[in-house]
Amino acid sequence: MTPELTALTLAALLQVAQFALMAIPANIELGPAKTMSPRDKGTLQEQLSPKTARLARALNNHFEGLILFTIACMVITLTDQSTPLTAACAWIYLAARILYVPAYAFGLAPWRSNIWAAGFGATTIMLVTALF
Repeated sequence: MTPELTALTLAALLQVAQFALMAIPANIELGPAKTMSPRDKGTLQEQLSPKTARLARALNNHFEGLILFTIACMVITLTDQSTPLTAACAWIYLAARILYVPAYAFGLAPWRSNIWAAGFGATTIMLVTALF
């Protein structure tokens, strides 16, 4: 397995962990009847404590970032263009996503945005590298 695919697999497992970090306190705060409901009366995030709502937003943000990172990893791997640079970028993305969770949960500004930018930049470098 390429380093990029290893980082992608670990990023997917991070997504699973993030879901648990958000879902457990959400169920404690709102109760399973509310969290399993069709949510016709507003979003759950509006009803959560600020920290749990931040965890939910961090989870959603990772879904968005994971799409581009997956594309980058697949393009690099399928075109056999794995290099030390693309491997380093993949690990930077993963490290940034791990650091992003507590940075967002604890409202660490501007660090949260800087950490996000590092992950986004690493993904962008991987995509651009695949073109050349």
